Amino acid sequence: MGWIRRKVNRPLPQTVLTIFMLDTYTQPAVPISDYAIIVNPNDNVAVVKNETSENLTLVLPNQSILILKQAVPPGHRFATRDITAGDFVRQYGQPIGTSLGIEKGEWITHENMSDEVPIVRDLPEDIYNPSPDYFSPEETGSFMGFRRNDGRVGTRNFVLIVPTSMCASHEATQISMMSEFLHYKREKFPNVDGVVAIPHNKGCGCQDGSTLDVMMRTLSNYADHPNVGGVILIDLGCEKTNLSYVEKYLTKREKPIDKPFYKIGIQEVGGTQAAIEQGLKFVEEMLPEVNKTEREEFPLSELVLGVKCGGSDGFSGISANPALGYASDLLIRSGGTVLITEVPEFCGAEHILAHRAKDYATGKKIYALIDWYKEYASKFGAVLNNNPSAGNIAGGLLNITIKSLGAIAKAGTTRVEDCVEYAETPRLKGLNLMQGPGYDQESTPGLVAAGATVVIFTTGRGTTIGNAIAPVIKLASNNAIFERMSRDLDVSAGNIIEGTESIAQVGARVFEHLCKVASGEILVKAEENKHREFQFWAEQTVSL
Repeated sequence: MGWIRRKVNRPLPQTVLTIFMLDTYTQPAVPISDYAIIVNPNDNVAVVKNETSENLTLVLPNQSILILKQAVPPGHRFATRDITAGDFVRQYGQPIGTSLGIEKGEWITHENMSDEVPIVRDLPEDIYNPSPDYFSPEETGSFMGFRRNDGRVGTRNFVLIVPTSMCASHEATQISMMSEFLHYKREKFPNVDGVVAIPHNKGCGCQDGSTLDVMMRTLSNYADHPNVGGVILIDLGCEKTNLSYVEKYLTKREKPIDKPFYKIGIQEVGGTQAAIEQGLKFVEEMLPEVNKTEREEFPLSELVLGVKCGGSDGFSGISANPALGYASDLLIRSGGTVLITEVPEFCGAEHILAHRAKDYATGKKIYALIDWYKEYASKFGAVLNNNPSAGNIAGGLLNITIKSLGAIAKAGTTRVEDCVEYAETPRLKGLNLMQGPGYDQESTPGLVAAGATVVIFTTGRGTTIGNAIAPVIKLASNNAIFERMSRDLDVSAGNIIEGTESIAQVGARVFEHLCKVASGEILVKAEENKHREFQFWAEQTVSL
């Protein structure tokens, strides 16, 4: 406006004054898609994808103008219209909170939005959802896996050392580490993926009942897992969960471990060093036998996929989770099985899952799953609204409802077949919900104990966790974190945010990557980095 020359005591014409004001207080208008995403046409917020600034002028899809009242960080949201106090703030077409009085262009925070949302628990008694649209046998893909004697198919072939209690965990760890150094060589045993242990801090001073049952179920399901070709059980000898107790449990479950199988008692053989020496001998004997099992071609219907998320951000529910959901649908349509857990992250979205149930009874089980967890959490003085971590909130996930609506996208769109307990093997193929916490170190092993032979783990802020016996594929929600942590993350869904790929395109890439990982063509980054985390959720009672 330097060309305007104002004479003394002579006011500017109104038209010139208007131009001057616009030029001073606004910036050139740009499409909202350059800076933010409106997830659903019924939303009254947009999620920021690129750095913004105060007074940034955006053109909405209806061609109206929006001016940001302050800089809004990526992953967070701003109002695309005035939201009167008491009205719902909406994302994914669903309420995510209640307005305390929000103006168009204002950053959505806890200062102007409460976490209150309507509690929806309707479920028609005649509810019915049809079976998935399955691919024909000609359309169904395949992978290269390891067939076990019970008919199941694994994606890896490990020798596993299982301590029956905390009192044997040190020895189990030493046996696995020393065996890989002394005896296991990939060139010599090309069909074996390693010698691993699952040390834990449970098993001696534990109470009888469901807590002990969950522990036994988890450990025995790991020993019996299709990704395990041979197993060694080791105890101290005097603990509650000693070998004798484990053997009684295995007999009771009427499912013997039908693979190379050895047992070591630390007190019986003469202590720590003797137990380690015995374990090394057993592994040396076992490796040639385990190596005899070779990969064969199997239909994708034999795959069991566990899906979860951790270190989520405001993009997770927009890019990585729906892309994984697309891949989940492809696997289910191929006849495979998908397991989703982290029940606290169903809260606020449970009505959506319940309405996807195959029938009324299954829908009721879904509600019961969530209600049990709420009651369980309350016994410890916890409320599920506190579930989002500090990192989640910093990344834009202000409350559990926002997190849940994005989290359930991992489960795709097919109907829910059933609900199972933590570490319980699903009875049906297709989509299953598993009881379990949101804590990564316990929910991931629970999925594997339930039979998942591969896990896909979405993350927006970067998570490095792996698993002792199953590959954990890391799917990034944005390209920035994928590039920064490229040695820990496997695939990025960030192009969805940038607008260069669709959810379907990324989902197809994820599915292709899944098939290659399952076939052993690709080691995931967690495997390369020797992430072999194991812990389990034993502080619970039966929910279903």
